[in-house]
Amino acid sequence: MRAKITYFVTAAVLVVYFVLVGSRGVLLIQQGTALTVTFGVAVLILPFIGLWFLWKNTQFVQRANRLAAELDAEGGLPEDELARTPGGRIDRDSADAVFLKRKAETEDSPDDWRCWFRLAVAYHDARDTPRARKAMQRAIALHDGKQVRA
Repeated sequence: MRAKITYFVTAAVLVVYFVLVGSRGVLLIQQGTALTVTFGVAVLILPFIGLWFLWKNTQFVQRANRLAAELDAEGGLPEDELARTPGGRIDRDSADAVFLKRKAETEDSPDDWRCWFRLAVAYHDARDTPRARKAMQRAIALHDGKQVRA
């Protein structure tokens, strides 16, 4: 729940920022000189790129949450079998051991979105966010029946 609140607060702050930047772009365009119009257009492009990025990330999170709910309903969510430090952080060796198990599971069933979902969680636990995201994207694509490159 904490992650959802943080995400929505961050998204709201970004939207406010995009509105402020966009209004500055409009003000620059209203000045009417070649230089200010050029800068105004350039400034207006930035909020659109930011909104696109925010939209794509929101879609990704919604799809990943949908998969998590479906896997939970099937009883297939990975169990938390990780050792933790006294401070509550995941022990690196424990995360690596679980990762190896999830990787082997995925290699045995490369077309099963459930395996890729669990592998994404293992990557995340091992603090490898880029690979966790790619594995989750693959799980989403497999779940949706899309063609996935090897």
